[in-house]
Amino acid sequence: MQDQIAVGSTAAHVAQRALLVSIDETFIPLEAEVWQEQRNVRAAVTFVLSGGKPSILKRLLSLGTLAGHDERLVRGALAYVEGREADAKRYFGDIDVTILPPSLAGQIALVKSALLVRDDPAGSIQLLDFVRLQLPGTLVEEAALRREIFVASQIGDSKKFDALSRQYLRRFRHSVYSGNFRQRFAAALTRLEFTRDHEQFARLVTILNELEPDGRRELYLMVARAAIDQGQTKAAILSSDKALELSVSDRVSATRARLYKAAAVIVTAKGFDTGVDELRKIDRTILPPNDLTLLDAAFSMANYIRSSPETAPTPPPVAAPVASPDQTAQAMQSLPAISRAQDALGRVDQLFRRETR
Repeated sequence: MQDQIAVGSTAAHVAQRALLVSIDETFIPLEAEVWQEQRNVRAAVTFVLSGGKPSILKRLLSLGTLAGHDERLVRGALAYVEGREADAKRYFGDIDVTILPPSLAGQIALVKSALLVRDDPAGSIQLLDFVRLQLPGTLVEEAALRREIFVASQIGDSKKFDALSRQYLRRFRHSVYSGNFRQRFAAALTRLEFTRDHEQFARLVTILNELEPDGRRELYLMVARAAIDQGQTKAAILSSDKALELSVSDRVSATRARLYKAAAVIVTAKGFDTGVDELRKIDRTILPPNDLTLLDAAFSMANYIRSSPETAPTPPPVAAPVASPDQTAQAMQSLPAISRAQDALGRVDQLFRRETR
């Protein structure tokens, strides 16, 4: 069932919840003798790390019959699902995953990689590689691959990021977890060199060509939006141009792409007037709330730039199309990233100076 979730079955995702409840109800009333067998104890650990309730692990500990590796596995799994990372590290620290059965080994290695990633990202990657080899084609592999992509991003390993991203988009692009992946993926791309210039951007194009046109368009829009939030002007322009190419029959996406490009070019020396003209042409009635906030922030930026002492004498302020108070309030509440618009206004003169050097 979890393997079906990895390839995008929402029905399997819903059914999994009912199955986990059913298994939990089966485990809890079992006699103590059942839990004297190591394979049953390990099955309970695998169950909990796969999303089951931790109550069965508490019951196993209450029996007082566990010892050695099995006790550490149970205590470590319980600590992890309860958010007690220090305890989980202590219990799992000396567990050799290579001697465990594949299904349990994959789950424990996945947990150990998460516990290790802050202090030893390279060690975390080794564990995630192990997971992928242990359980190919499963939801556990999907999770390991997804996580490893972002660890590679964290340490700046663009080659590994490139290779793993292509693999994920080729094999798991329909996973029920791919939506969250794509948002984080877009943000990670702007931190690596893929969006720094046309030559590097071609590598990104190759990666995203693994997707169908609609998926590529949405990811280019996400990259453009993430680039704006991070002050990556060139990345925002390149990505919004690609999104616009793929939006011929999608008016909303085309409008979003033009908005992102305009919001980026207004901080460039030669693009300010063009960017403002494009902002004025935007039909705000078809924008989602998140982008309405960006549009309003872009007009505020434009006015800030016009009033900057580093620019020419102050022209008339840029007039933004009027939004209702309800629209503006809703937009501001719905996008935490652009709640940073206040900071962006404070940084825009720095961006402007950088672009005019």
